[in-house]
Amino acid sequence: MAPPSLPDDVISEKTVCVMDASGEVGSALVRRLLRRGYTVHAAFHGEYEIIEGLCCNNEKVRVFQADPLDYHSIMNALKGCSALFYCFQPPSDHPTYDEYMADVEVRAAHNVLEACAQTETIEKAIFTSSVTAVIWRDDRNATPSDLDERNWSDVNFCRKFKLWHGVSKTLAERTAWALAMDRGVNMVSINGGLLMNPESITTISNPYLKGAAEMFENGVLVTVDLNFLVDSHISVFEHSSSYGRYLCFDNVFTSNQEAIRLANMLLPPSQSTTLAPTPSLDDDTSVYQQRISNKKLNKLMVDFKSEVEV
Repeated sequence: MAPPSLPDDVISEKTVCVMDASGEVGSALVRRLLRRGYTVHAAFHGEYEIIEGLCCNNEKVRVFQADPLDYHSIMNALKGCSALFYCFQPPSDHPTYDEYMADVEVRAAHNVLEACAQTETIEKAIFTSSVTAVIWRDDRNATPSDLDERNWSDVNFCRKFKLWHGVSKTLAERTAWALAMDRGVNMVSINGGLLMNPESITTISNPYLKGAAEMFENGVLVTVDLNFLVDSHISVFEHSSSYGRYLCFDNVFTSNQEAIRLANMLLPPSQSTTLAPTPSLDDDTSVYQQRISNKKLNKLMVDFKSEVEV
């Protein structure tokens, strides 16, 4: 069995890159990696202020301006790094997921993986994807087994129902895998559920939630806590035995009561009060069967020691 994490003396000698470090996942990764002892190249394309506080008087973090659509800026950020943690952030001038976002995200994925292939020091690329790249298929109810890392969303199905988040995440991840295999890049992907962060507000308008009712009925409506998502990224990097895709979630919503609880978390306070359970829903104890599995990730992380701030 592979060791649960790298020794401290090995970690202290490693430099890793986080891109985009200005997003929720990226900035949290920078903080956690620094706490574990890594030297971090924080590559950002968004607002510098989000990570500015990390860089004051900290010799183990360097900041880089890196546009995922600018190959040379990515190469500059990767110099001397043994790993890349890549989390796509929609550009500020195109913040919503629509029919055009896939082109942007695919181009970014291609540039990032090509830069990894051209950087001799890169040992592993950790690519942040989504559960929406797994769950959307016309024949999903005909599949006898749970959905897992072997499943892919059908892009044509996603386009038909305007599931643009699924389109973008599926095409970008497939592009990354094709290039990684062609160029010999050791890549692992983390396919996360709906991100839940206690320090920010996730709303019902999140593009991940297009088709939420169908997710719920199909037993695949899942969320992931930010801390668990970050730990998962670090775990797959530190385990030499990690490979392929990993579904990442820590909450599955399969009952009406759970669905109402999630809706109340996502709606503004003025609206969430209207979703108080009715007597009929209170009496409804029916549960949809969970149809999605994260056993592969849970097995990998069984001995992982988190660095969550207390």
